[in-house]
Amino acid sequence: MEKIRSTTILGIIHNGKAAIGGDGQVTLGNTVVKHNSMKIRKLYKGKVMCGFAGSAADAFTLLGRFEEKLEEFRGNVERAAVELAKDWRTDKYLRKLEAMLAIVSNENTFIVSGTGDIIEPEDNIVAIGSGGMYALAAAKMLKKHSNLSAEQIVQEALETAGDICIYTNKNIKVEVLD
Repeated sequence: MEKIRSTTILGIIHNGKAAIGGDGQVTLGNTVVKHNSMKIRKLYKGKVMCGFAGSAADAFTLLGRFEEKLEEFRGNVERAAVELAKDWRTDKYLRKLEAMLAIVSNENTFIVSGTGDIIEPEDNIVAIGSGGMYALAAAKMLKKHSNLSAEQIVQEALETAGDICIYTNKNIKVEVLD
């Protein structure tokens, strides 16, 4: 069975604005099977954004669980992410899920990994997926050496990843929190 590869997700908080974006490509083996997949969502009354990478069914399961945690903890993103990670590590069903989440709000950025780890980058940039590290490197330099907005940094960094990573295309969707 050929492995499905897809997704580059990048999120950032920059100059008080939060943005997250993702490409649209889904690849099966050496074939692109979809060009316009939507891999980012706004949650909790539009106050939190989440992007996902990995198995789509697994990612949607985790996204649903994270949304439940956000409701349970009244929009407290940090608490919801920590509780999701705890569940992920201890629940027999969740432990088998192969996905990652990138979470962005106006105050926080987190990566929740497939092993149930939670990472809060000190520079408020999160990146996951096949081209994640290419997008991360570009975003770090754009944040440091440009006057671009959060939305523009996400767009440009994802385009850079699309130039380099064969599992990333330039059909990019970016969301911004108001």
